Amino acid sequence: MVNVSAVRVAIITGAAQGIGRATAIRLNELGWALGLVDLQEIQSDLYRNAVSFSGDITDEIFVAGVVSGMVDHFGRIDALVNNAGISMIQPALSTEVGDYRKVLEVNLVAPFLLAKEVAPVMIAAGSGSIVNVASVAGMSGIAERSAYNASKHGLIGLAKTLAIEWGGKGVRVNCVSPGWVKTEMDHKDQAGGSYSDADITDHVPMGRFATPEDIANAIAFLCDSTISGFINGAVLPVDGGWTADGSWQSLRLRQR
Repeated sequence: MVNVSAVRVAIITGAAQGIGRATAIRLNELGWALGLVDLQEIQSDLYRNAVSFSGDITDEIFVAGVVSGMVDHFGRIDALVNNAGISMIQPALSTEVGDYRKVLEVNLVAPFLLAKEVAPVMIAAGSGSIVNVASVAGMSGIAERSAYNASKHGLIGLAKTLAIEWGGKGVRVNCVSPGWVKTEMDHKDQAGGSYSDADITDHVPMGRFATPEDIANAIAFLCDSTISGFINGAVLPVDGGWTADGSWQSLRLRQR
């Protein structure tokens, strides 16, 4: 075990790219030790005080191994960032049940498994923060995303429920809900021709996509009990005003 009694420790899923990677970089800059989890290999030696785990977060045995490995190595877990997720753009009538279930397994069941596994460690310590990376798609409906939307709505509901159950034991559970972010997932989704940059930027009052760093900063805020210690069961939109804007298009763009 590494002696990190004065160092905060976080697990980040989906840490190889996008929001997960930006969060790992930000927390590492702030002095956190990290457990980096992804299906693909991660070079943990690129970070200061980090270990990596490659595997499937829908597998209970793998998840248990990640948590026990973190406790063995660092002796504590102060934060869990449930970031890993997959998207699927498909009309509901064309969505196969197997594909629907896969999205739910990765986006909703896996975060539950991870939260359930880390909670006893955090409860024993009397403190901890779990941050679920949801989406604006978890706060409203977006066509042709029935599985993704359902998973993100569920992730918000899960966070609120766990916040109620564990808040009195010192464990906070919150959500960050990004708007559209320029990541590898966005590039893949746009390649299918379902939307353009203008479809997003014309809607966002701030007139741009989020960056992974925008989301990472919000996650870091919720992880840190010294600055967000009484925030529990909350959903923090990081969307440039997307969910606040009920304007019609001509009125929206007239404000630019």
